[in-house]
Order: sequence, then C-alpha cells, then structure tokens
Amino acid sequence: SWSIFEDRIVYQLLVFLQPPSRHSFKLELYGGTHLPETCSNIRVVLECTCLRKMGNIPCFFHPSKTNETAQHSPLLQNLCTGSYLDVEEVACWVQNLVQTAWEHLPQWQDWQLTVLPSSHSCRLLLSGPSDMQLCAVLVFAVEQGSP
Repeated sequence: SWSIFEDRIVYQLLVFLQPPSRHSFKLELYGGTHLPETCSNIRVVLECTCLRKMGNIPCFFHPSKTNETAQHSPLLQNLCTGSYLDVEEVACWVQNLVQTAWEHLPQWQDWQLTVLPSSHSCRLLLSGPSDMQLCAVLVFAVEQGSP
C-alpha cells in the first residue's frame, strides 16, 4: 500500500520470508485460539530430507555415522534465538543488506538512502532531487509449513 504523510510518500511492502532449504516455519498458537503477534513465536524446524528406502541419501535431520549431528544453516544461526526466528536480527540483517546493495545501484548518486530506526521492520528513507522523499517500510511475514 502507499499513502502521503506530511511531505513524504510512504510505501508499505509485505515481504514473505522463506526458510532455507531443509527447514520450515511453524507458527505457535496460544491455547490454539490465535496467531502469535511477534516473530518470537515462529519456530524454525529442520525437516527430514531423506528417503530411507532410497539408500545413502544424506539427511541433515537424522544423524548417521558420517553426519553425527543435525546441521543448521549459518544464516539461521545469525537470525534465530534458539529455535525461534528473531525479528530484530532479521530487521537488522535486511537493513544491512539493503544498505550494501544500494551502493551498487546507479541511482545511489542521485538519491540518499537513510535507514530509519526500527526493530521489527525495515524502514528506509530515500531523499532525492528537489527535496522529494520516499519512505519504504518492509513488513516481514512468514507462511507456516514447507514452501
């Protein structure tokens, strides 16, 4: 969606996060009645990828003689607290990713990117020629289960 707020055009974008391969997101319900309100209730689950009938296919979920422990994505080790997605870490990671990518775009010389403080979303302010300002708010969402 978009709106005009004071002297800025504000865009709100819903960004669906996808789990890394071999993982899924599980939304934990409170008493089975309503969905969680924060990312701290989104569990990241390592999924079984083996087909035991097919022989020696490596599985990161079931330990074997050559794979003694379940392996998790290094990305998840940075974006999770325990087994749960950490929304503050996700927001910080996306903010850093956008800042790094911005410097490689041809428009960066004409527009200034400012990352606005936010611990639960990614808020970006673009200031351009003629004092034009655009604000983009990236709101994170997940889908339950495997993609």
